[in-house]
Amino acid sequence: MKRIINAETNVMGRTNMTKRKKIIYWIATVWLALGMLSAGIVQIMRMDAEVYMMTHLGYPSYFLIILGASKILGVIAILIPKFPLLKEWAYAGFFYTMLGALISHLVLGDPFSDIYQSLLLLILTGVSWYFRPVERKIKFYDK
Repeated sequence: MKRIINAETNVMGRTNMTKRKKIIYWIATVWLALGMLSAGIVQIMRMDAEVYMMTHLGYPSYFLIILGASKILGVIAILIPKFPLLKEWAYAGFFYTMLGALISHLVLGDPFSDIYQSLLLLILTGVSWYFRPVERKIKFYDK
């Protein structure tokens, strides 16, 4: 029995799309992790620029410690193997944190130079979540 191999299928029978999805996932996830990790560290250090931005947005400066620690823990959660439920919570936390930051900047009429970081991390969160491999997804079982 001959096996037909088309442009979308490699020699092993796996689709090139699966390989593309993994590449997209890891690129988005690494950039997301680097962005969130660096932001988390800067927020925990309470750098002057971060304190200024937080008060400019109308939030208390102690909120930086909470956000920074949450971002660092979220990065660990999305990078470690297994624990799919924990990953879902981390992605949700990243999504709502970045959406809140984006909306806060937009409401105040901040320039794009203040907005693009939140927008980029929001997009990377969505891309990383959407393209995550099956083993990193929650498995639902029918009874």
